[in-house]
Amino acid sequence: MKKVKVVAAIIKKDNKILATQRGYGEFEGLWEFPGGKVEQGETKEEALIREIKEELNADIEVEKYALTLEYQYPTFFLHMDCFECILLNDFELLEHMGAKWLTKNELDSVEWIAADIQAVDYLKENME
Repeated sequence: MKKVKVVAAIIKKDNKILATQRGYGEFEGLWEFPGGKVEQGETKEEALIREIKEELNADIEVEKYALTLEYQYPTFFLHMDCFECILLNDFELLEHMGAKWLTKNELDSVEWIAADIQAVDYLKENME
């Protein structure tokens, strides 16, 4: 079974979290925390900054580690390190079909990719 290691940004602003809607692939239309794979030689934080630049044409500041989640999909095993981040400028959707700023009470209003639900649960427990 293939193991995929990725990083994800939990981007915060005014007590809201940025959710992005996949615009391609197996999970098209579902919602996720933006991020991607760590390239050889990169730290997790460097990978996250690069991925957000590639996906959202935006700069972030990685504030702190949040959680690691693991999820078994039918065709691969996902290992995802999540970090709380701050958006430093506006963003534009380069790979996603939608984006929403969600309050703690709105987190369940979108259909999340299965693995990301663990991060949503983390936010329900830790957001103000």
